[in-house]
Amino acid sequence: MERLDGKVALVTGSSRGIGRAVAVELARKGCDVAVNYRAQEAAAHHVVDEIETLGRKAIAVKADVGIPGECEALVASVVKELGGLDILVNNAGVWQGSVIDEIEPPMLNWMMDTNVKGAFYVTGAAVPHMKKAGWGRVINMSSVIGVTGYPGDSAYGATKAALAGMTKSLARELARYNITANAVAPGFIETDMTIETGDDTRAKILKTIPIRRWGRPEEVALMVVFLCEAGGYITGQLFTVDGGYTI
Repeated sequence: MERLDGKVALVTGSSRGIGRAVAVELARKGCDVAVNYRAQEAAAHHVVDEIETLGRKAIAVKADVGIPGECEALVASVVKELGGLDILVNNAGVWQGSVIDEIEPPMLNWMMDTNVKGAFYVTGAAVPHMKKAGWGRVINMSSVIGVTGYPGDSAYGATKAALAGMTKSLARELARYNITANAVAPGFIETDMTIETGDDTRAKILKTIPIRRWGRPEEVALMVVFLCEAGGYITGQLFTVDGGYTI
């Protein structure tokens, strides 16, 4: 079990939902945390306040992870303000559903840029600092949709499956530096992104979940923390947190 006291974590897209829960849980375990946001500035500063009440340092950093230069600036800000970077959680993601014959380039590019390329850009900027420290954790936030698929989600599912594939090669590449890379695939979690799902659709989804409830962001956060604390001999794996949905 690794002690996380004094480690520095960056959680992209952490002003709300799963990202917020991960940022706060890492702070509870002793990390100083950089809260990344694209548009929700007030929400991001609220997360910073939560973390500071736990006795840890926190900063809010605005950056669109779909833009390479902003990813580099994001990591540079974290290292400058918090003194390093040990844990990276690539959580930032966007979603838009569409049947295959109605997918248009702007929508596909938007999801690919944010969900996939963003993880590459931020990881590429972060890894040199982990190599220098001789320790690191990279957690990519995938989705059960990337595992099982879902009608109308071929574009989104492709982005999340890409993260799982990236994780495996990254794990082999970075193991020699004492850096692990794993992916977490949440199931249907109660977040701002999913809360607007229609009642009929929610009822249908609920029937496919053996535990018969939607998950909580905190339950995903606990898996992320486990991989940071106890995951020194775990790398290149995909862990579902889904109430049994993918059984």
